[in-house]
Amino acid sequence: MPYIEQDRRAALEYDGAGPASVGELNFIITRLLREYALRKGTIYQTHNDIIGVLECVKQEWYRRCTAPYEDFKMNENGDVYT
Repeated sequence: MPYIEQDRRAALEYDGAGPASVGELNFIITRLLREYALRKGTIYQTHNDIIGVLECVKQEWYRRCTAPYEDFKMNENGDVYT
């Protein structure tokens, strides 16, 4: 959840600190999405666009980062589907 301590919020928002935990990563992403939604307006299209972006980011992360890692580990440790 993005409910992190106030001092860490300030560091992330104003000092340019990078996230040190999953909660802080969630906070940064949530803030970006909220800022976008406030600029675009609370209409269905905005919600749809945000969900679409998140889905594409998820899929691209899997394709570019997770799948190669899984392939590496499969080669290193042996395939389950032999």
